[in-house]
Amino acid sequence: MYNDDRNLYHHSYNHGGGEPGQREVLRPTPAGPEIPLQQPKPVKKKRGGMKIAAFALSCALLGGAAGGTAVWVFGNRPGSTEINQSSRPVTQVALHSVDGKTRLSDAEVYAANVNSVVSINTSVSAGYNIYGQPVENASAGSGFILTRDGYIVTNYHVVKNANTIKVNLYNGDTYDAVFVNGDEEYDIAVIKVEASDLQAVTLGDSSKLNVGDRVLAIGNPLGELTFSMTGGMVSCMDRAINVDGTPFNMIQTDASINPGNSGGPLFNEYGEVVGIVSAKYSASSNGTAAEGLGFAIPMNDVFAMIKDIMTNGYVTNKPFLGITPGTMTQQMAAQYRYDISKGVFVYSVEEGTAAADAGLQMGDVITKVDGASVSSVEELNAAKKKYSAGDTSTLEVYRGGETITLTITWGATPEENQVAAQQQQQQNQNQNTPNNQYPSNEDVIPYNPFEDFFRYFYGGNY
Repeated sequence: MYNDDRNLYHHSYNHGGGEPGQREVLRPTPAGPEIPLQQPKPVKKKRGGMKIAAFALSCALLGGAAGGTAVWVFGNRPGSTEINQSSRPVTQVALHSVDGKTRLSDAEVYAANVNSVVSINTSVSAGYNIYGQPVENASAGSGFILTRDGYIVTNYHVVKNANTIKVNLYNGDTYDAVFVNGDEEYDIAVIKVEASDLQAVTLGDSSKLNVGDRVLAIGNPLGELTFSMTGGMVSCMDRAINVDGTPFNMIQTDASINPGNSGGPLFNEYGEVVGIVSAKYSASSNGTAAEGLGFAIPMNDVFAMIKDIMTNGYVTNKPFLGITPGTMTQQMAAQYRYDISKGVFVYSVEEGTAAADAGLQMGDVITKVDGASVSSVEELNAAKKKYSAGDTSTLEVYRGGETITLTITWGATPEENQVAAQQQQQQNQNQNTPNNQYPSNEDVIPYNPFEDFFRYFYGGNY
């Protein structure tokens, strides 16, 4: 930095020779008897040059030796300022194929799977602005490649009602994806890109996980920290939680899960996908801050549905009861003079459904499914997720002051109930112009009316 009186920072080096008007600095002499000044004697020119040269050479030799000794002593004395540096070579991460038998290090799991993880950016309609122009919000999530020809799994809430779905790979490739179908109750969705020779994940058996097992998540936290990996352990299996009124049985983990990780894979120590990252708790029901509470959908619970969507376009074996249910309350018990105040009240029964075939009637109260108590509609829906169409269960039902037992064979959810959502979403995608680009942001971008004001007066340059 240059020297300037106004600058607080200056170099403190010597310029190398005296400057005009520079005053000589006098240094104090060591304490001792005062030595009178003597006039220097004239030196004979004949031998003076040789003496000076010899003296200088001697000083140089002695000084060099002394200096070398000083450096050696300084560098080897206890408490010296030596800096120790490791000579360990860079660790090369081995690229293993996932075979279900080889336990991998965290770095090896990442290297084996990062090319199978995708970041997902979507745009969703958000109404119209004051000029009648459509407004769209942007959001982001994660997913993973299931097949080499472009089938990708993610959460339903990541792509729900999306007009555009953009998929980004680790190598920088970007694809437009189409919504194949999904299931909101199970929070799963399948999307498709037109590609070939993609690197697909290997699915594992989530039932083999134990509390304390190491798990890893790769995803797109905050919608911008793409392809980040976090690690932790399985904190609990089959944890029953309620997400926006929908019950789930989840894998609980203390791996860091953040907005944007939704839909990404949860890996075991063998590099297999054992769960779909779906939720995070940041606070408890009473507002207490919470950390280290992440949740993933067990792969075993949804794999058959995912295959069904890929094959048939919807879930053909999703269990269906065929009733209009409601949660029993004390007020209802008093109104109908029932002896129980918990269970699932049957408001109506559809003809030709599993409920009708089993003999369920309007006014019945379902209290147990295969011996497990159900006290609300949410608990009945959670219990239903354990079954597929064609499975048989035993229901305990309160009727007329008595408890009876009914045997039910679960039906299949009608196709029209599931295809309607797919058709609506694909219609939204078809209406959207293919060249629209939307910013990537985890949180939904709120509509700002001032943007339209500036765009109107400044032509969009603001």
